[in-house]
Amino acid sequence: MTEADLTPPTLIRPHNRALPLLTLTDLRIAESQAAASLPQHTLMDRAGKAAASFLLEQITRDTSVEKSRQRVWLIAGPGNNGGDALILAAELHKAGIAVELCMPVEVKPDDARWALATARASGVAIATAPPASLDGYTWLVDGMFGIGLARPLEGVFAATARQFSQRAQSRPHTGGVLALDVPSGLDSDTGTIVGDGDGDAAVRATHTVTFIAGKPGLFTAQGRDLAGSVTVAPIGVDCSARTAVQLNAPELFGSFLPPRDFATNKGTFGSLAVVGGDTGMCGAPILAARAALYTGAGKVHVALLGAGAPPYDPPHPELMLHAVDDLPLDKMDALALGCGMGHGERATRVLHDVLQLDVPKLFDADALNLISKDSTLAAAVTARGVQGDPCVLTPHPLEAARLLGTEVVRVQRDRLAAARALAARFASVVVLKGTGTVIAAPDGRLTINPTGNAALATGGTGDVLGGMIGALLAQHLPGYEAALAGVYLHGLAADTLNAQGHGPAGLTAGELAPMVRSLLNRMFYPSVQS
Repeated sequence: MTEADLTPPTLIRPHNRALPLLTLTDLRIAESQAAASLPQHTLMDRAGKAAASFLLEQITRDTSVEKSRQRVWLIAGPGNNGGDALILAAELHKAGIAVELCMPVEVKPDDARWALATARASGVAIATAPPASLDGYTWLVDGMFGIGLARPLEGVFAATARQFSQRAQSRPHTGGVLALDVPSGLDSDTGTIVGDGDGDAAVRATHTVTFIAGKPGLFTAQGRDLAGSVTVAPIGVDCSARTAVQLNAPELFGSFLPPRDFATNKGTFGSLAVVGGDTGMCGAPILAARAALYTGAGKVHVALLGAGAPPYDPPHPELMLHAVDDLPLDKMDALALGCGMGHGERATRVLHDVLQLDVPKLFDADALNLISKDSTLAAAVTARGVQGDPCVLTPHPLEAARLLGTEVVRVQRDRLAAARALAARFASVVVLKGTGTVIAAPDGRLTINPTGNAALATGGTGDVLGGMIGALLAQHLPGYEAALAGVYLHGLAADTLNAQGHGPAGLTAGELAPMVRSLLNRMFYPSVQS
């Protein structure tokens, strides 16, 4: 018995924390190293007890159902995930919670066999088939497979996954669906369904307790929907040295934001030019430029390519609108290019010209599509990064597929690999947008963003993000940190507006920027009280 086993299990909520996210390979190494220095079965014992601590906490908080009326049903798979479920069941039974466990196939690994003996000795009721209905249980626990599953769920396990998912999607007022480590059927590295299956081939949980460290797949692609609310139980394993991927949080970028001293002026916070707006498409760059104002840039210009643009922006006359040839782009502190830019020869010429300038640059939307079609432009982007001036690229999955010369389905199958490949190919900072946006640096750093929701699935939100990151570049943040800050605050603005009842349905892109300003000031520039 170690000191760690005499204290309550540590449970970490990822909110606002730059947690390490371990791939399956790194996790196996960390597990093996930890197990070699601990008494036999220690890690499984800790995992089961951590899950029990979490579930007992949830049950205690639920005042709508008395503890004596709580019923928990668990299903255990044949591997170590099943062993975790067995220890959890034993702990709940000891705590006076009515538990029933189903084990369709008897567990096989030594640790799991020990857990089975522990559960039997504790008096846990163990069946080999599920009941006809799961409606009478307040909590359902998925201990089927966890990490490392190599093929789609089948038979009783697939049927149970469907039942669990139906319960989770019904948004129960009491109880819920708890997945142990990762929802069964989910690839813990990629966030996709194992075996190219659909959403019915994996468990959708309301809560996930994941062991040792977070997993990338819990925070991107389908994993965000399937995992529900994630809690990390480190179980005494230090994995900091193995961290390849991190969860985005203010601690990664907050120190790079410029101070707002009294002795500053508009020049202190940089000049940004948003370049785009071919004829009939000036709305996108203006939307991006408005977001840049709210993100703290000192001066914001809009350089328009097309004809018929308004002379100024009535809601925001602070913006300075120009024809692109009339604005000295080399005098700017940063450039954000692509919003409504079009695909014409003039747009291509502008990109060729700006790539010669020693000014931080962000490429979005039409600019990315032009780069994907023009090998000279692509080579120039890469050359900037090789020379130590990496651009920031902000593709959505289709744009990423064009840049990589592949299909969207392949990008989405492994979003981390796609972002990493783009960052390496173009020697650039890459923001692969989508649920669980992935930010990749050419030096190998990789971060997954935890903020944002379906409210962002509307036209113009990508333009807002481009303007925000451009504003941060103008304030002299390095490209990677500017991307981290922009993506985090963009998503958090949507989350905050959602909580206030303004989303997820019907939120407009223009509503994000004022909330970004509020969050930026609240989190990083609190008012000095006299």
